[in-house]
Amino acid sequence: MKNILCLLAILAMLGIGTVRAAEQPLNILLITADDLGWEPCDFLDGHGTVKSVTPNLSKLAAEGLSFQHGFVNAAICAPSRGVIATGCYGHNSGLYGFNKLSKVIPTTFGTFQKAGYLTGVLGKVSHSTPDTNFHWDFMHDYLELGAGRSPTKYHDFAKEFFELAKKENKPFYFMVNSHDPHRPFYDPNAVKGKNGEEVPSRLFKPEEVYVPGYLPDLPGVRQEIATYYNSVRRFDDTLGRVLEALQASGLADHTLVVLISDNGSSFPFSKANTYLASNRTPMLVRWPGVTKPGSVDTTHFVSEVDFFPTFMEATGLPVPQGLDGYSLVPIIKGGDQAERDYVFTQIDYTAGGPPKPMRCVQDKKYAYIFNAFSDGKTQYKNNNEGETFAAMELAGKTNPAIQARCDMFRYRVPQEFYDLEKDPSCTVNLVKDPQYRDQVKKYQDILRNWMVKTHDFCLPAFDVRDDAAKLAAAVASYPKLLNKGKDREEADPGSPSEDNPAAKGAGAGAGAGAAPSKKERRASKRGGAEPATTAPATSAPPAPAAG
Repeated sequence: MKNILCLLAILAMLGIGTVRAAEQPLNILLITADDLGWEPCDFLDGHGTVKSVTPNLSKLAAEGLSFQHGFVNAAICAPSRGVIATGCYGHNSGLYGFNKLSKVIPTTFGTFQKAGYLTGVLGKVSHSTPDTNFHWDFMHDYLELGAGRSPTKYHDFAKEFFELAKKENKPFYFMVNSHDPHRPFYDPNAVKGKNGEEVPSRLFKPEEVYVPGYLPDLPGVRQEIATYYNSVRRFDDTLGRVLEALQASGLADHTLVVLISDNGSSFPFSKANTYLASNRTPMLVRWPGVTKPGSVDTTHFVSEVDFFPTFMEATGLPVPQGLDGYSLVPIIKGGDQAERDYVFTQIDYTAGGPPKPMRCVQDKKYAYIFNAFSDGKTQYKNNNEGETFAAMELAGKTNPAIQARCDMFRYRVPQEFYDLEKDPSCTVNLVKDPQYRDQVKKYQDILRNWMVKTHDFCLPAFDVRDDAAKLAAAVASYPKLLNKGKDREEADPGSPSEDNPAAKGAGAGAGAGAAPSKKERRASKRGGAEPATTAPATSAPPAPAAG
């Protein structure tokens, strides 16, 4: 007994033993949904009327912190994930479309790998890896994951990754990207399971779903939303299985879990736009010993551009210089943070076609949107219209109000202004209402000052917004996409894409949709040079001045 006491005393003096556990490095588990709107999430204010759509998300919210004003900065897959990867807005990183980095800048995954972290990714590999020189230590993609829609396979690969981290005795940065609820949605009446997709744990009927206010309540709309809800539930199933694997690994107590969607739901007026439905996202944080279970932040406007510096401060790593985001750690720890009253969002290029520049500033009360491309002739189209817009167009033939919504979606207007307290669905444009003239001017100034501060190349177009000819010229000279690659993840469900390789008549090929080789999955090669210059962690965002 005396010898044991002496040994414990020696261990205490050396600062090892039980103290070492408290010093274990923090792991990062980032889980993303693909096209999950905020409306089905019952832990968010203003959610839809359907109960228990996302029980695992709600459980995670109850275990940690939920941001009521969480946003993405670019509501389309690759640009959104580019913001997460770089901590910069698209016009500063160069990732403002479906392209890759054309310059050497710090990345989240590259910084962690250089710091000795084990890096892993499941799903959406191409969109989540804008640095073509980077090689993940652990990687599995679409075909290996049951078309990115198999909760079981996500669980099994997550379990394998956690075991690898323990075997190599390394902290980890693990990005788990579901392909749900991206189109094609789960339709129980369609051929299913051909690529390993699983059946959701709950299916929804058209009569029980919630139709958001920005869409008309039509039978065809309800039918498609029901299949979307099925896919939402399957994402929730995937989340539950991944967190189950984390808990079983014994690493949960030392893992910061963050959940976000890359953009809103893939319906008209949501994904690939700048409306509230486009950019508001479920944003959950569980940091054992730090976040208070069931805590809710209703004050701060936060967004994905803040993730990179947040992860750096949380893990004690230096924050690279030149980031646009600011650490959320003070807020996560329960404190206050000034200048978190607005969020800025943008679209430059969608999955194809010419530029479609959009900019938006919003807070709790108002949203101001600038659509540089809108000239009354240019048609806005994307890959998210589906049966819903077809039903709208059909109904519009006999319903002028619905036809007006179809026209608004196709052509827009150069400027939009919405009272979000009265009209969160953004259906009544107040930009020309004399009662709101002063408010419109205020938010125009806030947006312009942000554009100046962040060196936004859309500023020349914004400054000539009231001159149609000059605006058209500014859009015609809009920056081209650099290092553009062929996108295979955002195509129409019936066309060759990562989400539908069967349309090609082949199961795998080069690029993001290919099943990686064993060598690629276990690659330990370090790539993607990172600048060494760093700055201390900072938690003070700049003020978006209105004047």
